[in-house]
Amino acid sequence: MTRSSGIKWAGTIAVLLVTGQMASSQGQSLKPDAHGFLIATQEEVKAAGRTVTLVGDSSKPGIYVQRITWAPNTGSRPHYHNEGRYITVIKGTWYVATGPEADTYNPDKMTPVKPGTFIYEPPNGHHYDMAKDEEVIVEILGMGPVSTTSLEPGRGRGGQDQGGGRGRGGLDH
Repeated sequence: MTRSSGIKWAGTIAVLLVTGQMASSQGQSLKPDAHGFLIATQEEVKAAGRTVTLVGDSSKPGIYVQRITWAPNTGSRPHYHNEGRYITVIKGTWYVATGPEADTYNPDKMTPVKPGTFIYEPPNGHHYDMAKDEEVIVEILGMGPVSTTSLEPGRGRGGQDQGGGRGRGGLDH
């Protein structure tokens, strides 16, 4: 990240904090205090839903931050996003497949990503990801609007299956 883009991101975050464009998730929201600060415990964020938008809106211009909780044995199918995304694994081991090999779904060839690990997904970077045998929480920061394009047309939004099971599950990622 260049100095100017870093300043742009910091300015955008400051504007969002001051204007109170914070935390919503499928009808649930975490509200900033009277001074515009939002301090949410992990329990409060998790109680708000599977995917919680902490700041911004991924479907609108500007910065957004999402916290996604993945149940065991849920994930995505091969896809990509039009914008770069910055991801931190908070809890559990997340599994990812990236690059040209990610065009074909094969959960046995995924790379384990431990808590505390940072991942940058470049714009149009082909990938898929999942939680295998435990709950996983990731935090995603990006610039909207972001779109998801499936590499497996006909499989649902972003290439994700709509049912349960290994490598399946609807996904906001």
